[in-house]
Amino acid sequence: MALAAAETAPTGARRNQKAVEAAIGALAAQFGNRLVTSLAVRQQHGNILTWIENQPPDAVVFPQSAEDVQAIVRICAQHRMPVIPYGTGTSLEGHINAPQGGVSIDFRDMNQILAVHAEDLDCVVEPGVTRKQLNEYLRDQGLFFPIDPGADASIGGMASTRASGTNAVRYGTMKDNVIALKVVLANGEIIQTARRAKKSAAGYDLTRLFVGAEGTLGVVTEVTVKLHGIPEAIAGGICPFPSVEAACNAAIATIQSGIPVARIELFDELQVKACNAYSKLNMPESPLLFLEFHGTEAGVNEQSERFGEIAADLGGGPFTWTTNTEERTKLWQARHDAYWAVVGLRPGAKAFATDVCVPISRLAECVLETQRDIADHKLIAPIVGHVGDGNFHVSPLIDMDDPAEVAAAKDFSERLVRRALAMEGTCTGEHGVGQGKMKYLAAEHGPALDVMRTIKHALDPQDLMNPGKIVAF
Repeated sequence: MALAAAETAPTGARRNQKAVEAAIGALAAQFGNRLVTSLAVRQQHGNILTWIENQPPDAVVFPQSAEDVQAIVRICAQHRMPVIPYGTGTSLEGHINAPQGGVSIDFRDMNQILAVHAEDLDCVVEPGVTRKQLNEYLRDQGLFFPIDPGADASIGGMASTRASGTNAVRYGTMKDNVIALKVVLANGEIIQTARRAKKSAAGYDLTRLFVGAEGTLGVVTEVTVKLHGIPEAIAGGICPFPSVEAACNAAIATIQSGIPVARIELFDELQVKACNAYSKLNMPESPLLFLEFHGTEAGVNEQSERFGEIAADLGGGPFTWTTNTEERTKLWQARHDAYWAVVGLRPGAKAFATDVCVPISRLAECVLETQRDIADHKLIAPIVGHVGDGNFHVSPLIDMDDPAEVAAAKDFSERLVRRALAMEGTCTGEHGVGQGKMKYLAAEHGPALDVMRTIKHALDPQDLMNPGKIVAF
């Protein structure tokens, strides 16, 4: 499958310097010391977690209300100045870079939980609220927000990137858990995409349009999300397998048999070795599945036993599980620290984290072909995956001073995407497009990419909302 005619983001382009200075001057007059132009802060607000080049904005501003955001966007629109929303900076595909300069809007100070409607199982938050902050606030009410991408990301950023994570197999992704948004459009107008009703047939589904738009259509200033009751019982544990193929097949069989697993995560042997060293654990150094079940005490016991039988039939086991909160937390913290564990495998190298997602029936085939490709390219590249929904991540460790190694990693990444697309999958299950995966969208979406570009033109005719991401003008 050719990846020709791919989207490419403009790099290094700058707006008129006099307009930049005029915009910064107008923002400084209104926001005072909440506008920052120091190089260190600007670089922090460029890309910080991947090998994509850091492209800092011209200034960073810290709003405290939706009206502040509205004022920022209006000033920037007047001077044709790009606007780049910034949550916590944990995205992986250059989403927060400023390839054309502009103003980074940092939502650090918009971090209030505005309302909790426990009886309706929803809440309203500002975009800077992080998922851990929200769950700590909800705990005493017996509620939780289930989307868990690993990093303590902001809710606004999670909505904008259509985040998911370890709980997605049971609770869905952000597209399933965002009820409504308030958004500042490119012209400075504020809209609300929906009401709090659990369903509606009234007009276009604007909420889903902005969820996953990565700030390219507008700036999110308020998010209404679904909540869930904290389960009565939670069981979790690990199960070793003789091969990655057996582990993948166990995940497939578990989903197809209807067991309501909450989390089911794959570690290949190298990832287990990295996590043992980093998190001071003693897990069997073979392919592993991490699992978690939610429900009643009897329910999680039954689910755990049924999975153990599936694993045994495929040569896996024993499945060791527990309902002890401290032991489960230690295991899942190791899962969330997988990226940093990978980095520790090769000090001085850069981890290039990438992901794809395929129909679950093709998962084992895709992972096995990917492992062979890793060996052929002579890369150190652990695999970890949310295999309950066919999504897995590969993290090659690259010496950025070795052109041959960089070239091998880029070739491997393109082959990974082509493989996923050939299996009717996607170039990214949850990392998003940003700058890093723009070039794959033409192959994945075909003429539908022109529809996306038309929407972008209609809502942001001056290309001011996070330009150079998803679609290029």
